[in-house]
Amino acid sequence: MSQLSLSQAAPVGGSRIRGVGAYRPARVVTNEEIAPRIGVDPEWIARRSGIHTRRFAGPDEPLAMMAATASEKALAAAGLSTDEVDCVLVATISHLLQMPALAVDVAYRLGAAPTAAFDLSAACAGFCHGVAVADSMVRSGTARNVLLVGADRMTDVVDADDPATAFLFADGAGAVVIGPSETPGIGPVAWGADGERMDAITMTGHWTPSLRENPELPWPYLCMTGWKVFRWATETMGQAARDAIERAGLTPDELSAFIPHQANGLITDALVKDIGLPADTAVARDITDSGNTSGASIPMAMERLLASGQARSGEAALLIGFGSGLVHAGQVVLLP
Repeated sequence: MSQLSLSQAAPVGGSRIRGVGAYRPARVVTNEEIAPRIGVDPEWIARRSGIHTRRFAGPDEPLAMMAATASEKALAAAGLSTDEVDCVLVATISHLLQMPALAVDVAYRLGAAPTAAFDLSAACAGFCHGVAVADSMVRSGTARNVLLVGADRMTDVVDADDPATAFLFADGAGAVVIGPSETPGIGPVAWGADGERMDAITMTGHWTPSLRENPELPWPYLCMTGWKVFRWATETMGQAARDAIERAGLTPDELSAFIPHQANGLITDALVKDIGLPADTAVARDITDSGNTSGASIPMAMERLLASGQARSGEAALLIGFGSGLVHAGQVVLLP
């Protein structure tokens, strides 16, 4: 029997982020509104997290709408139409339908069907996982342009009375378009998972048939042991960040921007020091008035950093995400 040889798509030299967009819900929620409900002072929230306000989505701002709106902005920034998108990839943990994927809904709303569409679940590190997947797809020739979205309505999965989480999490969406480039604009990913501590951020219960049968059963919410997450992030993410920088062939002083997952302002401060970033590095602090938007936080922070002029197109930025699992992923990219 003769050996068969299969044809493959022609690989390209590299990929890069071509455009970014964001959606921020209309409703602004202050610490003064949240603090009495969870029994703390507004100033305590600001000191503990760096958050002063956040955005909560209303009934007219469903998850798919937020994701599609951010996507439209990213496509416009990239100068692309929906028929030039080969794949829609959405990083989310708050899509309340097990199936179909949120990405399918987003593609339909954009008029991009029947393009490939699927979701990626890696919690607050989902966007950086998605960058790695999209980069590989483009470089291998599997897709020419990938629309990558990070979108979460965390208010759907967070207990508003939980003192550990209610003041942290918020809603929003961010999107980028990743397409081909003659030279690499996305560095190798540094990623991993620490299952030994996966109970640090989890859910209070499982989605079981009994939930439908007994309406009195408690709704499963996100739950978190904050000190475990803080200790893990500050002890391990600095090395993960340095690994990503080294794999890109750079040093910390060659970075123009640092865009970490907007988990906590104190974690960001610790990482800046641990990595050894120069004082003139632009550091994303979108958490101040956006809160922790999980998979949406990095693209939203990227969009704001560019819009404010703190970072510019073509400059090198370190992205790093971390969250439930405990999982992490990061890479150096050239900004769109």
